[in-house]
Amino acid sequence: MISLKDLEFLSSLARHGHFARAAEECGVSQPAFSMRIRKLEERLDAAIVKRGNRFQGFTPEGEALVRHARKIMDSVKLLEEEFRSAGGEVTGQLSLAVIPTAVGFAAQAIGKLRAGNPAITVRLQTASSLTIQQGLEKRVFDAGITYGEGVSPEMMRVEHLYEERYVLVAPQTLAPRLSGTASWAEAAELPLSLLDPSMQNRRILDLVFREAGLLPSVIAETSEFTSSLLMAANGVAATVIPESLLEGLGDRKGIVALPLGDPAVEKDVSLVTPHRLPGLSTVEALRRVLNLGE
Repeated sequence: MISLKDLEFLSSLARHGHFARAAEECGVSQPAFSMRIRKLEERLDAAIVKRGNRFQGFTPEGEALVRHARKIMDSVKLLEEEFRSAGGEVTGQLSLAVIPTAVGFAAQAIGKLRAGNPAITVRLQTASSLTIQQGLEKRVFDAGITYGEGVSPEMMRVEHLYEERYVLVAPQTLAPRLSGTASWAEAAELPLSLLDPSMQNRRILDLVFREAGLLPSVIAETSEFTSSLLMAANGVAATVIPESLLEGLGDRKGIVALPLGDPAVEKDVSLVTPHRLPGLSTVEALRRVLNLGE
C-alpha cells in the first residue's frame, strides 16, 4: 500500500529534481531516500524514476503518480489548515512568491493579511516570473504575485491586481529635468542600471526600447533593484523602476523620479494560484484582503 510518507518523498523529489536536496527536505539520508523510492517501485512493480548517475526525470508511470501525489498532498494540507482553523481563526503558513517589481505591493498586502489574521505566517520569496510559475505547478508556492501575461487560465487561476507603470529614477546631475515626465528616448540616453536579462521586467523594458527604435546605454545589470537605486543615489547611473516601488524609496535626496511616457507602457500584475476546490484557507484570506471576488 502507498503511504502518505511515500507521496511526501515523491512530491519532494518532483519539486527539487535532485535526490540529495529532496532527502534533506524530508529529513533522511540520501541512501535512505533512494531506498524508499526503490521499495515503492517494487511494490508497484514499475519504474518511477529514470535511472542514471543523477536524477534524470520520471518515467511516464512516475509522472502519473506525481500528479496524483500532488492532488493528495494538496488535500492533506487543506485538511490540516481546516483542522487548525476550526476555532474560526485562519492559521498556517502561506508560501508567497513575488516578482521583484511587486515587492512593495506584496509588503502592503502582507501587512493587511497579518492585521486580520495574526496566526498566519508568510514565507515570502522573490523570484522570476518563470520560477514562480514552475513553483506553483510543483506546489513549492501556494500563491504568486507575477505578470499575468503568458499564464494560462486553464493551468492557473489568474486574478488581476494592478497595472505596472514605469518611472525613471536618476541622479539630479543626470536627470533630463527635475520635475514632470520623461520619455523613453531620454532614458535611453542615460547610463542605466537595470535588472539582468533573465528577469521578465528587463525583457519588458528591452522590448519597449527596441520597439521605439532605441538602443539604451546599460552599464550595469543586477538581480534586484537595491543596487540600481544605490547607483542612482550615488550619481553613478539612472534606473527604471515600477511606480509601485516609489513609496518605499523614503528620502529621495539627490535623485529625481520622473514618470515615463511616450510611449505609455502598462503591464498586468496578477495573483496567480493553482486551481484548488476548495482553496487553501491562507490563500483565501489573502484573496479577501486583496478584494478579489469569488
